Amino acid sequence: MQQKDVLPTKPKTTASAPAVAENITGAEAVIRSLVAEGVDTIFGYPGGAIMPIYDALYDFQDTVHHILVRHEQGATHAAQGYARSSGKVGVVFATSGPGATNLVTGIADAYVDSTPMVCITGQVAAALLGTDAFQETDVIGITMPITKWNIQVTRPEDIAPAIAKAFYIARSGRPGPVLVDITKNAQFAVTNFEYKPCSYIRSYSPTPELNQEQIAAAALAINDAKRPYILCGHGVLLSGAEKALIALAEKAGIPIASTLLGLSAVPTSHPLYVGYLGMHGNYSPNINTNECDVLIAVGMRFDDRVTGDVSKYARQAKVIHIEIDAAEINKIVKADVAVHADAKAALEALLPLVNAEKHEEWLASFREGDKLEYEKVQQNELHPKAGGLTMAEVIRRISEKTEGRAILVTDVGQHQMVASRYYQFRDPNTNITSGGMGTMGFALPAAMGAKVGAPEKEVVAIIGDGCFQMTLQELGTINQSQIGVKIVILNNNFLGMVRQWQQLFFDKRYSSTEMINPDFVQIAKGFFVEAKKVSSRDEIDAAVDTMLAHKGAYLLEVVVEKEENVFPMVPTGAGIGEIRLD
Repeated sequence: MQQKDVLPTKPKTTASAPAVAENITGAEAVIRSLVAEGVDTIFGYPGGAIMPIYDALYDFQDTVHHILVRHEQGATHAAQGYARSSGKVGVVFATSGPGATNLVTGIADAYVDSTPMVCITGQVAAALLGTDAFQETDVIGITMPITKWNIQVTRPEDIAPAIAKAFYIARSGRPGPVLVDITKNAQFAVTNFEYKPCSYIRSYSPTPELNQEQIAAAALAINDAKRPYILCGHGVLLSGAEKALIALAEKAGIPIASTLLGLSAVPTSHPLYVGYLGMHGNYSPNINTNECDVLIAVGMRFDDRVTGDVSKYARQAKVIHIEIDAAEINKIVKADVAVHADAKAALEALLPLVNAEKHEEWLASFREGDKLEYEKVQQNELHPKAGGLTMAEVIRRISEKTEGRAILVTDVGQHQMVASRYYQFRDPNTNITSGGMGTMGFALPAAMGAKVGAPEKEVVAIIGDGCFQMTLQELGTINQSQIGVKIVILNNNFLGMVRQWQQLFFDKRYSSTEMINPDFVQIAKGFFVEAKKVSSRDEIDAAVDTMLAHKGAYLLEVVVEKEENVFPMVPTGAGIGEIRLD
């Protein structure tokens, strides 16, 4: 998966990276290196071991906007949201010890979901390393399994080269997080500074050379297919391959389904788009995975939430896997044709080689499945005859009123699955969620980062009552930095997804899942964020209109059915062909 290399326009400032070498402190070298990389925003939290860097940042306030979060985990999720909405590298500052360890969840999330991020942490002085000094933690050892690369810098002259390398690794190939840990003595000491961007590292080849034989083999399989099927993953968005994917599908008449992170790569209104894959995805995309004869997986890794029981997954199909990370090829599902390449490059090379086709009967089979899902599930969720508000009808209202053009940032749970199925995405990179890690508490900080990264877009966070309470302190950041994000809490007074599983598979033994919640409206107002609570169907339209019309941040709490379940559903251990509609 290839990250688009897009850098921001550097703001005008008197403090900028020098054209020639000069003697400056290591701390200032950090900031000048970031300016040279085009960084315009940093999410962070100061502390003792990183204080010299924050002191240097003081002189660059016209160049680099620092956003003071309320918890370091919030900084990482905000940087993720910023990176995903802007196409740039997210940047995080944190101090040593607990400051650094508080980054771990967000780093791991970014690693699994291929989000480019550079984390810079302060560290105790080099002479104190290994002595269990105050707030000393081995952040290099802790983060080694969850970063593309990390390094500890103990000399000021090594700072600029380390940061240059960090940005190159973070944004190239399959993107991901990188961590640079800088000791306090290196921040204070003076060095002869000159910044040289990195564009090559020996033994690191992030973009594989396109193999024309692999492309030809893929084209041959597609041209022979009677029931070809494209699975669109996050790599399509990361490589900027949306137009190439649609062009290929339109020429060859191939239905397209999306993974969770692939959502928004293809407009949901496109006639070849057939829905969302996975455990709580749409019915026909899951069922027809086991009916296709050629499966074309683009920039996706066959996560278990997509495959279900792998032994029952697409056994009848010839599999073409287009993937930039060689480690993902043949890891879960054996590829008959492995195309180790950037998604955009591979799709553009394939386009002239595939035949113009129309697979109308095959496409019609998806529409038959859609009708069944509507009758069994969607009709009751979108147009309930009785009872309280459903999550689906709230999401559909938001989708209609934003015309599908808002950036939707979802947390993790039932609301995430419902939003993924019912929001009608029209534009690329407008779906931001925690996929592989499934991190509760992701959405609020990620939404504020997304808004900073794309201030011209409406950003709507969809959050459950349980998730919201994990990172609600970032309302303080939203208020202080005046970030106009819209927050929707779908409140069912339960940890809904866990409760659903307890109902279906544990005899309704609701162990530690019911929530006694606080007054979310009063909490929001305590942070000077305007808020409203609604609980009836006749209030929802006006409430959403008010939220969207509000100029600043706004929190809307919507009380929904307490024991609503999310279907379709593939039970754990089942194959995707065993997907349930009730």
